[in-house]
Amino acid sequence: MATAEKPQIARYRERMDKAVIALKEEFGSLRTGRANASLLDQIVVEAYGSRMPISQVGAISVPEPRSITVSVWDKALVISVEKAIRNAGLGLNPVTEGQNLRVPIPPLTEERRRDLAKLAGKYAEQQRVAVRNVRREAMDDLKKAEKDAVISQDEQKKLEAEVQKATDEAIRRVDEALKTKEQEIMQV
Repeated sequence: MATAEKPQIARYRERMDKAVIALKEEFGSLRTGRANASLLDQIVVEAYGSRMPISQVGAISVPEPRSITVSVWDKALVISVEKAIRNAGLGLNPVTEGQNLRVPIPPLTEERRRDLAKLAGKYAEQQRVAVRNVRREAMDDLKKAEKDAVISQDEQKKLEAEVQKATDEAIRRVDEALKTKEQEIMQV
């Protein structure tokens, strides 16, 4: 904090919430054996001399539980989109049908499920670290505010307890999201 002002706990809580939301978005890109349009969200396509998200070059839909369809708007980009999907590391092989790409979702092997569960755990740990970084920053700001006589020592202790409570809640939500995603991945 540059100026001596009273730290706002709601700001830190909001940043912790954003970490949980980011985790859920990352989980959306993990394959679970069922087709999901968000599976392709992280894919970037070489188009018109730059890199852009796949959603900006075509319409993504899920016509059935085991396949995704990408309707590419520009015929010249079909090959680029196909290549981007193949090289995304998701284990998907699109089938070109004119300007449309049909992406069948193959069933996951037990080993691949374990790898995906491990990756989900890695994503969750990154967000736990983000939450703890927000907590550390909040605690530093509270100490500085107390040192600058903006808040009393009693108020500092009370606010630190609130920050810790918000941290525990955010970590609990990260753990719940991870548990749900792992169950979803391991479900055959």
